[in-house]
Amino acid sequence: MKTILPVVLLLFVFSCKTTKPTAADDIAAIRNILTEERKAWSENDIDAFMKGYLQSDELLFFSGGKITKGYNTTLANYKRNYPTKEHTGELKFEIANITKISDDAYWVMGSYFLTREVGDANGTFMIIFKRINGEWKIIGDSSC
Repeated sequence: MKTILPVVLLLFVFSCKTTKPTAADDIAAIRNILTEERKAWSENDIDAFMKGYLQSDELLFFSGGKITKGYNTTLANYKRNYPTKEHTGELKFEIANITKISDDAYWVMGSYFLTREVGDANGTFMIIFKRINGEWKIIGDSSC
């Protein structure tokens, strides 16, 4: 019994210790998603670009004064509006701000710049990331 008690106590201490991600960890994870999106977009891989978005009918996208809802609708719109590499071009971001909303949500504001054969484009965006089942996903996107 004397040898079992210390082992049980050690197991209890280790099982109770959980490391909660810090804000710096969260921001790094979000920046990583944005980096992967930038790369995918610049390779005209819209499906890979959309991996950062919540695959749900609840996804909201606001652009051009219009709100659209749903992952599949957003994906279809991107594919229709950016059908070729000439349309997607090369994407660059300038992140102006990443702000914590709650333990499991951040909003990101910034600018995007597309260098394209069909004409360059740029604008601003605000996206909302939410941690869902341990993964960061975009649940709302407003781009203009």
